[in-house]
Amino acid sequence: MDIVYASLRRRHHLPARAGEAAEVTGALWAHATPDDGLEHATAVVEPDRVDLLLYLLTRTPPTPAAPTAVQRAADLLTRCHQASPHLRRSYLPPTPPAAATQR
Repeated sequence: MDIVYASLRRRHHLPARAGEAAEVTGALWAHATPDDGLEHATAVVEPDRVDLLLYLLTRTPPTPAAPTAVQRAADLLTRCHQASPHLRRSYLPPTPPAAATQR
């Protein structure tokens, strides 16, 4: 299993709402596909962002053409942000992963 840390930055510095972490993880599950390999997700709400740990199935054997766990997580977050009105209203678009972190 691969674990990827990611954050979504808030558009506005508003206080956290009850159930916000569940809304974000619910959006992840609603837009995950089997290719993402999402097994579990946790969210912690901070004043300026929501921090996520995404637990993804490890792809074995890894192939050079297959996306890394970091790329799969980034694709999932981007897809969720584009499809979820709540995420678009509340958070800035996710930032693409840096090339150095894609191992």
